[in-house]
Amino acid sequence: MSHATIVNETINSRHSIRAYLPKKIPRETIENILAVAARAPSGTNMQPWKVYVATGNTLKKLTNAVMSAHNDPDFTRENTYKYYPEKFPEPYLSRRRAIGWELYGLLDIKKGDKLKMHSQLGRNYSFFDAPVGLMFTLDNQLEIGSWLDYGMFLQNIMIAARGHGLDTCPQAAFAPYHRVIRPILNIPEQDLVICGMALGYADQEAIENTLISERAPLDEFVSFLD
Repeated sequence: MSHATIVNETINSRHSIRAYLPKKIPRETIENILAVAARAPSGTNMQPWKVYVATGNTLKKLTNAVMSAHNDPDFTRENTYKYYPEKFPEPYLSRRRAIGWELYGLLDIKKGDKLKMHSQLGRNYSFFDAPVGLMFTLDNQLEIGSWLDYGMFLQNIMIAARGHGLDTCPQAAFAPYHRVIRPILNIPEQDLVICGMALGYADQEAIENTLISERAPLDEFVSFLD
């Protein structure tokens, strides 16, 4: 098998996994994934990423606290950065709706069923039962270039995980709960909580893990100019 084939298959095999087996992951494996991922490029080699690895009792404490806040109608979520626009133009709105309703269809969640929607969103806050929860932060003194660098680092983690037979799900859903997360993980106030990420072995029996999002054809986003 050629190097190109291996790389292509590794990248194509990555998709967001929303149900995991309780099988533990050796610390050495996690360290290897993060060390390899840190080869991501960054402007003037600033390496702006910071990672908190939660397992065992810390993971339970974290998930219980965030889930409690999620279920508390009086809790105020606080967005420290805007992930999405206030109004979605096309084609982004259609893509967003398509993936959402495809997932809900698999889980038999009907339109307007707010209770089931709330419950499914809450699955994020247990990291979908993964044995490892990763939390990512960024110094708030840094600018948009470091956010671009961060994306490459996160992608490296997800691809490196596939090399170990592991799966992931990046989760921006954690960011609005940074006030709950900070004291548990000892995150400094000057660092923004960017996102979380589930890491573990996919539960192949879970229907939600059959969801693989489509990608637009090249002619929709690529221009070849001779």
